[in-house]
Amino acid sequence: MTRPDPYRPALLSGQSGCGADCTNAPNRVFLKRRATFLFALAATASVLIGCAKRAATSPDLPPVPGIAGDQTLRLGDSVRAVLTRAIADSAFPGAYAAVGTADGVIVEYGVGRLDVADDTRPSASTIWDLASLTKVIGTTSALIQLVGSGRVALDSPVVRYLPAWKAQGAERITVRHLLSHSSGMPAWRALYKEAATPDEAERQLFATSPDTLPGVRYVYSDLGFILLGKLVERVSGERLAQYDSAHVFSPLGMTDTRYVPPASLLARIAPTEQDPWRQKKVRGEVHDENAVRLGGVSGHAGLFSTGRDLARFARMYLQRGTLDGVRVFDSVTVASFTRLQDSTISRRALGWETPTGSNSAGGRLSPVAFGHTGFTGTSLWMDPAQGIFVLLLTNRVNPTRENRKIGGVRTALTDAAVGALRGEPGR
Repeated sequence: MTRPDPYRPALLSGQSGCGADCTNAPNRVFLKRRATFLFALAATASVLIGCAKRAATSPDLPPVPGIAGDQTLRLGDSVRAVLTRAIADSAFPGAYAAVGTADGVIVEYGVGRLDVADDTRPSASTIWDLASLTKVIGTTSALIQLVGSGRVALDSPVVRYLPAWKAQGAERITVRHLLSHSSGMPAWRALYKEAATPDEAERQLFATSPDTLPGVRYVYSDLGFILLGKLVERVSGERLAQYDSAHVFSPLGMTDTRYVPPASLLARIAPTEQDPWRQKKVRGEVHDENAVRLGGVSGHAGLFSTGRDLARFARMYLQRGTLDGVRVFDSVTVASFTRLQDSTISRRALGWETPTGSNSAGGRLSPVAFGHTGFTGTSLWMDPAQGIFVLLLTNRVNPTRENRKIGGVRTALTDAAVGALRGEPGR
């Protein structure tokens, strides 16, 4: 038996469940009572739906230029419907979604709770472990600036900037190769098991060789982005956390985005996994084990942020590098980083993914859209052609990473959001 997809609207037949041959017709008294009951039920539902719509559209959000009122209502209904189905299907304990344009957030919606032991409903100020969104929010941002200023050249060997990487074959790999996951580096290595300190983990990293020639095939590599984080530090002379804070997050007003959040923020942070390695439920500490071993700050994982901050980040990208009169990225460099690199190998841009027809972009974003996902249940997609972004933040690994329902939620949300703004029917 095929199980219906909970993230797609059911088709309604319009027939009664009794069928055409039903003979147990209700009597007049029953019909009157039922009418009274249904009236009361409809009144209650109207109040609940009104509350839900207010939660979805958020009265605190100012109107977004170019977005009509009916679009906002459709969008709010669509976002709410996808997340409500996902909660009912136990795809995650809690989630926050936002859809907007370069001018602002159109709709935001929080659903569920932070944890079984914390019934706080997620909101724009909830802090989430971004997991691999770190690769694009943190590391790729730093490299856009370093490339834009001429301090790093995309087609130069990585070892030019990172001479400590002396592994065999490293000299053939360029910065572009690492950013597009075509370097030939292995996907992963259990540094957290092989090393006891950040320095030992770094030595293991620098001893790691590619297992195939660069530019031959696509392998999504955490190790490649750990190396890029080290490259940023070597070129800039600043730790990655300090660089990102000073040159990206602070200029954008992203006040809640950071590595290694302090204990004072713990109540706002969504817990992640009941981790067998650490023998505890992780909250306020990065979920990724290799990032833990590297001190909580790494090029591949470690960032924490909020929906409010990431909406500002997305708006900046849709404005080609500026927000509120502050230029953070050079527009030409932004265009080069978000462009598909080599379609014979993959659909990757530099740092970013592009739509493939089967990834989290869904089927309604344009070919020039770009985005990324995070293992903990996060995702962000931006589409310059349609002028929108779709943000989803969840803790789907709570209590276990074996919960894999997030994929369907991501595509359903993106498709529903784009369809609602276009006025197209769901699919």
